[in-house]
Amino acid sequence: MRLSLTGPHRRFKSIGPLHLGKMAACLYGAMGLLFTPVFLLMAAISAHLPAGQRGMFALMGVGFVVAAPFLYAAIGFVVGWVSATAYNFVARQINGIETEVE
Repeated sequence: MRLSLTGPHRRFKSIGPLHLGKMAACLYGAMGLLFTPVFLLMAAISAHLPAGQRGMFALMGVGFVVAAPFLYAAIGFVVGWVSATAYNFVARQINGIETEVE
């Protein structure tokens, strides 16, 4: 992230897309881990379904427990990278976001 350092005002001129992508991937992956108990509960509840329906829901619940953190992390990386790239494009046009610091 580059800042202009003139007086008490600071201006965010760019954000590193790769760095924001990695940060968002970590945050989204952690959210995926937080959601795993819900999917485990779904798999446990599916044990009370009729035999024909049980397998699909149990497999989906357990499969998503394994896949969710990685899937969320991948989505987070893409969203972070695209957001930083879009911000950098717009920031070049309007000179970024100005903040005041003490």
